[in-house]
Amino acid sequence: MTDHDVVVATSPTNNNDDGRLDQSIAEELVARARSEGVDLVGPGGLLGDLTKQILETGLGVEMDEHLGYTKHDSAGRNHGNSRNGTRSKTVITEIGPVNIDVPRDRDSSFEPATVKKRQRRLNGVDSMVISLTAKGLTTGEVQAHLAETYGTDVSRETISKITDRVLDDLAEWQNRPLDRVYPVIFIDAIVVKIRDGQVANRPVYTAIGVTVDGQRDILGIWIGTGGEGAKYWLQVLTEIKNRGVDDACIVVCDGLKGLPESIEATWPLAVVQTCVLHLIRNTFRLASRRDWDKMARDLRPVYTAVNEADAQVRLDEFHDKWGEQYPAIRTLWSNAWSEFVPFLDYSPEIRRVIYSTDTNAIESLNARFRRATRARGHFPNEQAAMKCLYMVVRSLDPTGTGQERWMNRWKPALNAFAITFEGRLF
Repeated sequence: MTDHDVVVATSPTNNNDDGRLDQSIAEELVARARSEGVDLVGPGGLLGDLTKQILETGLGVEMDEHLGYTKHDSAGRNHGNSRNGTRSKTVITEIGPVNIDVPRDRDSSFEPATVKKRQRRLNGVDSMVISLTAKGLTTGEVQAHLAETYGTDVSRETISKITDRVLDDLAEWQNRPLDRVYPVIFIDAIVVKIRDGQVANRPVYTAIGVTVDGQRDILGIWIGTGGEGAKYWLQVLTEIKNRGVDDACIVVCDGLKGLPESIEATWPLAVVQTCVLHLIRNTFRLASRRDWDKMARDLRPVYTAVNEADAQVRLDEFHDKWGEQYPAIRTLWSNAWSEFVPFLDYSPEIRRVIYSTDTNAIESLNARFRRATRARGHFPNEQAAMKCLYMVVRSLDPTGTGQERWMNRWKPALNAFAITFEGRLF
């Protein structure tokens, strides 16, 4: 099976104003299929027959336009080029394989667009493969899914070639210009396994910016070497700046040593804010699971305090109760305190953007990354890892409802940012 560009097949013209097939026509087709004992889907099913008719009709119209006359029209006599029968061809569609008859002309100059020469898949199949891969399925699992669900045999090599198409888009996306300023930029890294001679843990650096208009914009993905390091983060942040980002009001990050200095070197006016979610989760990692519920209740007054003094009192109370049992938690909060306390100076609207699991975009993205990479165990090379992660990015929020819901709640936060960081956003 070869790999070629595809186009979407044309639809019948008996449509309603909203683009759907007329209800009476659909009901008539279903009634006829039932009376004749024909299944709706599957081999020989109604949808397969309809797809075959639509594709062949589209190809016939294209042949008429190519030759300049319709079939059996006397204008075609002694016209030069003419029809030369058909050839059988099987195309893979979203409902399974469909066998069609493709018209031919005598001088072989006919180049159809409905189903191109050497094309073996309709557009929806490629989109389906990319979507399944983005959800974490391996090439073998995608192959098995297509065979089981649609009776379609697509090789692993073909599946890999389909997903390779995103590489050009990836390069363009990774180097696109960015906005001049972002109210908040979230940065974080996760670890994936890549086989480069031998399997090794490699950090994947990710940055997400919240635009002035309330859009959550994934600024890029970078794969480093060794462990996560502030020096590599400086390279990432410098690249983001070179793509047009002159300022960032708040940069939310974890407690990596040296990272605040890298951020300050890139954007001197940026406030470095420790990710409160990371800090709380790291607190729980140092404690027994049976104590998590009680600790969560005792820790909440710390990050909901009205100011630093109040937070310090609440943290001391927390340590008095849990410090003897979990002494490492005291050290954790002490080391992160200077990057945590800016959070306490913000209004509730800004705090929600930084802390809430609904709005802390980096947490949601990392969860999707982990789900997509977990099934694979490891990647054969860096390009395969980047391709997988980028397909996850492409598949996020396909309907746009998540982005719309976020933007509907953004205006109060934008007003708070405009007041807190006066003169920097506009």
